Amino acid sequence: MDLAQMNERARAPKVTIGVCVRNCASTLPCMIKSIMQQDFPHKFMEVIFVDDGSEDDTLNTVKGYANRMGMSVRIFHHEWKGLGPSRNVVVDNACGSYIVWVDADMTIPKDHVRKQVEFLQNNPDIGIGKARCGLLPKENLVATLEFLIFAVNDSRNCSLDRKPPGTGGSIYRVEAIRGVGGFDNDLIMGSEDTDAALRVKAAGWLLATSSAVFYEKGRQTWQGLWNQYSWHGYAFFYLYRKKSARVLFSIYRINPIAGFLSGVLYVVDAYRITGNKAVFLLPFHFAFKMTAWFFGFSRALQRSRSLRKALGTRRNV
Repeated sequence: MDLAQMNERARAPKVTIGVCVRNCASTLPCMIKSIMQQDFPHKFMEVIFVDDGSEDDTLNTVKGYANRMGMSVRIFHHEWKGLGPSRNVVVDNACGSYIVWVDADMTIPKDHVRKQVEFLQNNPDIGIGKARCGLLPKENLVATLEFLIFAVNDSRNCSLDRKPPGTGGSIYRVEAIRGVGGFDNDLIMGSEDTDAALRVKAAGWLLATSSAVFYEKGRQTWQGLWNQYSWHGYAFFYLYRKKSARVLFSIYRINPIAGFLSGVLYVVDAYRITGNKAVFLLPFHFAFKMTAWFFGFSRALQRSRSLRKALGTRRNV
């Protein structure tokens, strides 16, 4: 091995692909294959898988692909700890300058990583770069309506100040996320990405949308959509208790009527972009999701009050 080869081998990867998974063995193969097909040089990529206590074949599926990916792969496994702690495993162990987050129900086109890395390299003031949700053939009405919302948001270039980027499909500058102490380990149910983005922004970094695209399968049934958004509402309660999160919206806006009115505002743009007549169902779709969100938020609020009451009773005994 000559000196040039030794120097190249010693060089740290420029980008880490962070994949936090739990009970998603059925969707993993497509997601992993899309990572393997990236046109970014594989010698400058590493993948960190974090299995958060899966009870299905997720861990074995990851292990089965690890030696076939053609890039550095590390696998971490622990009993269920939740999203905040799992994402911090990636942050703490990343060798790259950037982290591209890929969820189990996503696939990414072959130029995704390259475009995301170039975006942050060309914009040193940006801490988080959000990709756009791409169009895939939708299997049913539920998935189609969800995509229409993404399509409108991307076309409007919605401000990331009011709607912070999540992790899936986003690239994080390692310096930025480590500089704010990583993700909040107490946010185990969700909203850990919103909280992280708010703190990265407060630290002086910009949040922006890149030209990269990702594809997300999304929920396929009304029951699945209800479960997803009631879970989001439940998780958001614990973020909302942090005062910094209250700049996002008033709690009085999370109700079915507000959801219906939001859907009305999307109809014209959604029809202009797609020409799909399903757009006229968006007000009802928004109202359904906001009902689920409110239900989840209320459950978390009630649980918090019950715990405080129980603790108060114990202290008085």
